[in-house]
Amino acid sequence: MPHEYGVWSIVPPILAIVLAIVTRQVFISLAAGIWMGYVIIEASLLTGTMATLQACVDVFADADNTRVILFSLLVGSLIALVQRSGGVEGFIDVASQRGLLASRRRAGLLAMAVGTCIFVESNMSCLVTGTVSRPVFDRLKMSREKLAYVCDSCSAPVCILIPLNGWGAFILAQLTILGVEDPVSVLAGSVVFNFYAILTLILLFVLLATDFDFGPMKRAQRRVEETGKILRDGAVPLVAEEIVALAAEPGTPKRSINFVWPVLVMVAMLPAGLAYTGLTNLPEDTESSFWNVLRACSGSTAVYWAVFTAMIFAWGLYRQQGIMKLPQLVSVSLQGAAGMLPLAFLMMLAFAIGGLCGDEGLSTGSWVASLVNEDVATGWVVPLLFLIAGGIAFSTGTSWGTFAIMLAIAIPISQQLELSQELVVAAVLGGGIFGDHCSPVSDTTVVSSMAAATDHIDHVRTQLPYALCTGIAALIIYTIAGMSS
Repeated sequence: MPHEYGVWSIVPPILAIVLAIVTRQVFISLAAGIWMGYVIIEASLLTGTMATLQACVDVFADADNTRVILFSLLVGSLIALVQRSGGVEGFIDVASQRGLLASRRRAGLLAMAVGTCIFVESNMSCLVTGTVSRPVFDRLKMSREKLAYVCDSCSAPVCILIPLNGWGAFILAQLTILGVEDPVSVLAGSVVFNFYAILTLILLFVLLATDFDFGPMKRAQRRVEETGKILRDGAVPLVAEEIVALAAEPGTPKRSINFVWPVLVMVAMLPAGLAYTGLTNLPEDTESSFWNVLRACSGSTAVYWAVFTAMIFAWGLYRQQGIMKLPQLVSVSLQGAAGMLPLAFLMMLAFAIGGLCGDEGLSTGSWVASLVNEDVATGWVVPLLFLIAGGIAFSTGTSWGTFAIMLAIAIPISQQLELSQELVVAAVLGGGIFGDHCSPVSDTTVVSSMAAATDHIDHVRTQLPYALCTGIAALIIYTIAGMSS
């Protein structure tokens, strides 16, 4: 039965989220939520506990999940390598000489520009933005929480506004399955109506350009300015501090190319990987057009290949310069991967709770989505779609899963009520990103915390007021648009 658990289906994710915010122990909170969910399903403490343990194993049965977790470990290796090579210090020196780091405003806008340019993949955007900007933010006494907010805000919102990536491929596939006549035109037309993503980038730009903050973010910035502490006392960053503080050995030349070239190789490999996987996965009788290739590509595979290629390239580059010999390259790479184990474990738990809330588990998203039906007054359909998509993404931690659930409801409703498909699709996509931004169990939120090397709950707590401001503003605009349609 699709909704046999009813309101109980939202109890485990809400429990995990509330516990994480209250206790700031995100690992225990996620595990408690998963355990509660399987106790509900099995109606037994013993079998529920056994099912919880098995769910963590089943995460790795999904190749995409496994690739993302391996990607996280390889990211740690790459970060450790570019830091030990002196490349990061060299890049900062060059940027300082050119005046790019003369003020917090310039540093913040540089970080936003970097994140915006890498629109091919959201996790990669977070990674590059964090790696480039973290030493700069630390030097200028800018909080790690602010950097995590920049990473998060330049990932999913930019990817959805420039959908020439895996995000666009996934949405196009959903629209095609739902029988939309011209899915490319509908997706392209939805961009101008994606008010949450647009407002998120506008707010980010204003806050960085004016060096203004409010709420918990302001208190975090004041802490750095007054005490010099880039993290609060008791904070547990998702990246081991010994990896963040890893520096080149004395006498190592500080060359910016040792940072720039591996990053460029990684970024260049992303579209190459997307194209290759798209072409190889394309059905034989399908035209190899750009959009068809994009629909068939594998984002997780492309990201995994890109990071691995960049790491191997870095090995060759540093070995050729005599900076590190093979044993040291292996040692530093393993040290970096070890520093990412907390992130890998957290990703595993996030995937497990996502699977629990899926259609093969509690069907959380489907139950919440069932609250929308054709009896709702036409003018309220668009804002309600935005709100419910946000609720599903917040509770399940997945924007893509939210898109799949809500588009299947939104498209038929738009056809029956003769609403603009572009507006309806934008409301669903914007709502999914809104909930994803607010959720501590979202993988994008987790990766942003990792990229900034900050405490995960501190990132969620400081970003939440900003996300709520743009979310409320977007809701008002969607309400006006819905009433006018």
